[in-house]
Amino acid sequence: MNLKQAFKIAAKSIAAKKGRSALTMLGVIIGLTAVIILVSFAKGQNKWLEDYYASMVDNSISIYAYKWSMYGSDESVAEDLYSYCQQMSDYLIGVTPMSQVYGNTTIKFGSKTITQDNTDWNSRPQIYLGNQQYTVCQGYTLAKGRDLTYLDVEKLNQVCVLGAKAAATIFDYADPVGQTIYINGTPITVVGLYEDSGLDEYSSKDRVILMPYTLSRLFNGNVDSGQFIAVAKDATSATLAVTMLNGYGKGLVGDNGSFWAENQNQYIDNSNEQSRMQQLFLGGIAAISLLVGGIGIMNIMLVTVTERTREIGIRKAIGAERKSIIAQFLIEACLICGLGGLIGIAIGYLGTAIVCKLVLGFISWPDMTVTVGSFLFSLAMGVIFGLYPAVKASGLQPVEALRAD
Repeated sequence: MNLKQAFKIAAKSIAAKKGRSALTMLGVIIGLTAVIILVSFAKGQNKWLEDYYASMVDNSISIYAYKWSMYGSDESVAEDLYSYCQQMSDYLIGVTPMSQVYGNTTIKFGSKTITQDNTDWNSRPQIYLGNQQYTVCQGYTLAKGRDLTYLDVEKLNQVCVLGAKAAATIFDYADPVGQTIYINGTPITVVGLYEDSGLDEYSSKDRVILMPYTLSRLFNGNVDSGQFIAVAKDATSATLAVTMLNGYGKGLVGDNGSFWAENQNQYIDNSNEQSRMQQLFLGGIAAISLLVGGIGIMNIMLVTVTERTREIGIRKAIGAERKSIIAQFLIEACLICGLGGLIGIAIGYLGTAIVCKLVLGFISWPDMTVTVGSFLFSLAMGVIFGLYPAVKASGLQPVEALRAD
C-alpha cells in the first residue's frame, strides 16, 4: 500500500465518524488556539512596551524626592535637588522638573469647552509643568512656533506648548500658535506645537499641554512635586549620574522622606526579560491543554484499533507488513491532528486580533515562527500519541484478529 492510498483510507475513516473525529480534534483546536493567542498577546504587549520606551529619550533618568517636616512637605528639598542636577553638566545634558495637573480641569477656546466629563480619556489633554529643557528630556520635536524659554520660567509667563493630539482636540484644524486658551479661567497663550510622535491613541505623549513649572501656584497650589526627568550624555554617564544622585538625594531627605533615581534603560532590560518569561509561562499553561488533547487522540485511536481489528487481521493475512499497519494508523492520527491544528491556527489568528485590539488598542498578528511551529507541533502530537495505538495494531496476530466481531 502506497502513501496516497494510506491518506485516502485515513480520510475515509475520519469522514465515516465525523462527530467523533470533530470531538477528537477539539482538544488540539483548543490547545493550539490557546497557545497562539496567549503567546501572541504577550508578544503584542511587549511591542506596546517597546513603543512606549521608544518614546522616551535614551539614557533618561527619573528622579523623585520627598521629605516630611512638622509643617508637611519640605519644599526646599526639590529646590536643592534641582540645583544639584544643574551642576552635573559633566554627565547630564538636560534636567526638568515635572509635575502633572490633576483634577477636573476646564479648557476653553472660543465656544469649545473641554472637561473630564465631556471628553474621552484617550483624547483628553494632559497638563504638565516643566522648564525650557522639557522638550529635550522627553524627546519631543518642535513642529511650529517656539519652545518654552528660560525667561518664560523666570517671569512666570502664561504660555504653553501643545502636543499634536491636544492641538487637534482643542483647535480642530486651526493653527494653534498665537491663540489664547483658558485653563481653569487663566488665559494661556500657545507659543509652540510639537510634532506627532506616532504613538497609539492610548499614549498621553501627544496630548500634552506644557507650561512653565513656576505656574504651579496657579494650578497645583504652589506645591513642588519633587519629581524630575534628566537626560545623560551616554549610558556610562547615566549610570554614574544615578549613583551620584542616589547618594546625594538619600542624604538630603534622610530618614524623614523618600528618594529614588532610576535609569530608564533598566526598565527596557527588565521589560524584555519579563516578556520572555511571560511568553514561556503562558505557553506552558496552554501546552497543558495540548497534552490533554493528545491523550484524547490516543484514546480514540485505541478505540479505532479495536473497531478495525478484523480489517487489520485480513490485511496481515494477505501479506501486509507491520510497518504498513503502523504507517496507516500514524497517518490517520497525524491527519486528525493536522486538521485540528489548521483550524486552531485560524481561530488563534482571529482571537489574537480581537484580544489585542480590545486590550492593547491595536491589532497584532501571530508571527510566522509561532504559526509554523504550532502546526508542526500538532503533527508531532499525531506521531507521539498515535504511535502506541499503531504499534498495538501492527502486533495483532492474524488468526486472533480474524476471529474478532
